Amino acid sequence: MKRTVAAGAILALAALSLAACSSTDETTRSDVGVQLFQMPWTAIADECESTLGPAGYGWVLTSPPQESITGDEWWVSYQPVSYQLDSRLGTRDEFADMVKRCDAVGVGIIADAVINHMSGQSAPGTGFAGSAYEHDSYPGLYEPADFHDCGLTGDNDIRNYRDRAQVQTCELVNLADLDTSAPHVRATIVAYLNDLLSLGVDGFRIDAAKHIAATDVEAIVAELPANTTIMSEVIRGSGEPVLPEEYLGAGSVFEFTYARDLGIQFVSGSFTEPDLSNERPQHVPSDQAIVFVDNHDTERGEAQITYRDGDAYAMANVLMLADDYGTPVVYSGYAFSDRDAGAKTTASGTIEPVGCAEGAHGPQDFADGDRTCIHVWDAIAPMVAFRIAVGEAPRLPGVMVDDAYAFEREGRGAVAVNQGESEATLTLPTTMPDATYCDVLVPECAVTVTVDNGTATFTLAAGQSSAIHVEAVAR
Repeated sequence: MKRTVAAGAILALAALSLAACSSTDETTRSDVGVQLFQMPWTAIADECESTLGPAGYGWVLTSPPQESITGDEWWVSYQPVSYQLDSRLGTRDEFADMVKRCDAVGVGIIADAVINHMSGQSAPGTGFAGSAYEHDSYPGLYEPADFHDCGLTGDNDIRNYRDRAQVQTCELVNLADLDTSAPHVRATIVAYLNDLLSLGVDGFRIDAAKHIAATDVEAIVAELPANTTIMSEVIRGSGEPVLPEEYLGAGSVFEFTYARDLGIQFVSGSFTEPDLSNERPQHVPSDQAIVFVDNHDTERGEAQITYRDGDAYAMANVLMLADDYGTPVVYSGYAFSDRDAGAKTTASGTIEPVGCAEGAHGPQDFADGDRTCIHVWDAIAPMVAFRIAVGEAPRLPGVMVDDAYAFEREGRGAVAVNQGESEATLTLPTTMPDATYCDVLVPECAVTVTVDNGTATFTLAAGQSSAIHVEAVAR
């Protein structure tokens, strides 16, 4: 059973009308997603209507919707205590309303599904919505027999990621590890996922899928409707036996190698051309790859480039969105200096419903807790329309001069970036029609790029990104 983003999350969208530029009015589809990390349901609904729908985003990845332990840290959302849809992010009714409002403007919802484990608390407690629990006992859901007791390490925690049995049967940092091979556990998980589907979600990100045997993931997914979108989180690790390719039978996977390969180019100061002759080495096939610059985990860990890198971060997103590999997801979270810090909360402990309609439209010095609003940055949001305009056109070899780099999507669009400290000029051979095009990353078509006799010349300030496409011809 093969499930990809196209199965459910990408819905029909109207192409952007660009100020001072010609554009199409045809209804089309966008495959671009955005992870609105720790954003409440009411705020996501507003965001769909005010920014995501108009910009052409196809889907939103939400944070986990189920009841969790209490606390102010972001990771409490990843410690379930029940499958009630009542959390710091909102109520069941608010979640259902969000799905309906987003769907009405052509934006699908992918819910983050935490099904590998329950809480990581050693002492008994009470969840956000009042559910009592113990480490391996969740009344009405699971009892101790429903969890793995791997017996492979002194405390049952994973110690060796090169040992498949430890990775998939021991506990990840004390998180009570569900025995997903057990019929009762599978049936309980399927009931939870079907409940979310009944509210209109398009599919799921399977959190910590690497810690669930691929056969178990496939067995669970097989019980869901055939059009359910599945995106499994499987972190590729050097020398580790559990590989992302094992999970392609259930759907798409997040390709962490893509983010690593992209990030190192900004660290090294040198862009590298991908192998365009065939599928890219060390990557899963393009039609089952979810690609990203960073996410909520990597920005607190391995990511080599994040919102703190300003213009360079915008460039990385531009290059990802212009690429012809994978299905891209833009990450939009909040600023932090403490890696455990959660989003800003109200007096009642719920997360503040702050959106981005009036948020930052570019890099700046963010205070802790401020929404970064990456998805509305002037240098990122228009790339969704770029991606719609170029469609299936293949990526052609690019040109690099000093610290500047440009490439074309054959006959349909081109991008250029300059990560240097001084102005750069790039001349890119192109098959785009001769015309003067709006640089869509500059509002109101204030900058244009002319294609003349098969060449496009980009003049880029330090830190600038530029993009042109055939649906944005200057008037």
